[in-house]
Amino acid sequence: MIAVAACLYYSGCVRLARWWVRRKPCTIVLNYHAASGGYLREHMLYLRRHYRVLHLQDVLEGTSTGSDSRTPLVMTFDDGYRDNYTHAFALACELQMPITIFLIPGYIESGNRFWWFESRYLLKHTQVEKISLDGKVLHLTQSEDRQALEQAITTHLHHAPSVAEREAFLTSMHEALAVPTALSAEEEGTQPLTWSEVREMQASGRVSFGAHTLHHPILSQLTDEAEVLREIQECRVVLEQHLDQPVRSFAYPVGQRQHIGERVVQMVQQAGYDWALTTVDGFNNSQSNPYLLRRVETDVSQHWLILAAEAAGLWSFFARLRWVPFVRAYLEKNPKK
Repeated sequence: MIAVAACLYYSGCVRLARWWVRRKPCTIVLNYHAASGGYLREHMLYLRRHYRVLHLQDVLEGTSTGSDSRTPLVMTFDDGYRDNYTHAFALACELQMPITIFLIPGYIESGNRFWWFESRYLLKHTQVEKISLDGKVLHLTQSEDRQALEQAITTHLHHAPSVAEREAFLTSMHEALAVPTALSAEEEGTQPLTWSEVREMQASGRVSFGAHTLHHPILSQLTDEAEVLREIQECRVVLEQHLDQPVRSFAYPVGQRQHIGERVVQMVQQAGYDWALTTVDGFNNSQSNPYLLRRVETDVSQHWLILAAEAAGLWSFFARLRWVPFVRAYLEKNPKK
C-alpha cells in the first residue's frame, strides 16, 4: 500500500488532486481514534504544510476567513482515548495545530475500558478452558472455538438493545470466564481521558470538544427512543457542565448510515446541536446536510504518504477502483503490486 501511495505522491497525482479540490470550496474532516504508536507527527507536519488546519467550529461557522487559499481541514479524534492527551495534545501544542475530540462522559466518569476492547480482553485473560454460550460448548484451548467466542461477544455488544443490557452481558462474561474487571498495565491504551486532562486541553486553546453520546451505544440498535434521546441530550448537558461553554457538535458512534437512521438525526437536532458528523467517506461543502457531515477515516498507523492520498480524495477513489473487474483480476495475479 505504501508503494501505491508513494507512486501517487511522487508522480504529482496528489498535488494535482489537492489543486482540483481547492478549485471547488469544501472542507475536509479527518477522523482519527487513538493517537499513539504511529505516524501522527508526520501526519501533522504534512497537513500543516498543505492545508489550513482549523478548529471544527471555526470552519462550520464560516469564521475562518483570511488570505490563506489552502483547503480548510479539521483533525477530529473520536472517543477520547488517554493518548489523545499524552500524544495528540502534546503534538498540537508543539506544532501549534488545533484538534477536535469527541468525548463520551460515561467513560470519563467511570474510567472503564471501552466496550469494543472487551472481547479481546476477555479472551486474553480468561481463566477457564470451556464455556457454554447460546447452547453450545466452546473449548477455549482450541483456536477455532476461541475465535467463535470472540466473534459472538463482539456481535452481541454491537447489537445490544440498551446500555444496561450491554453492561449486564459484559458482567456475565467476566464472571463466566473468570476475568478480573480491573485494567492491567498492558491495557493502558484502552483507557479514557480524565476530566482534569480534558480541562487542561481546553485551557490551552489548541483542543475543542464535541459530544459522542453518554455511553457510546450504537444508536440504531437501541429499542427505547427515550434512551436514544437521553444518550444524545445528556451527553451535551454533562459536557457543558464540565467545560462551562456550549457544546455544538455531535459525532454518531460508529457513524455509518446503518448505525444512525432518520429518527436519530431528528433527535440530534432536537437536542440542540448545530452539526453532527458521520464516518461516511467524503468532503463537505455549503450544500452538505449539517447533521450528516462526512469524514475521511484515517489512522496513525498509516504512513504519511497514505494520509496524503486520503486527504486529497485519491485513496477512496483507488479503493473503489479495486472492484473494477479487470483491476481486481490484475491485483489478484500481482498481489505484491
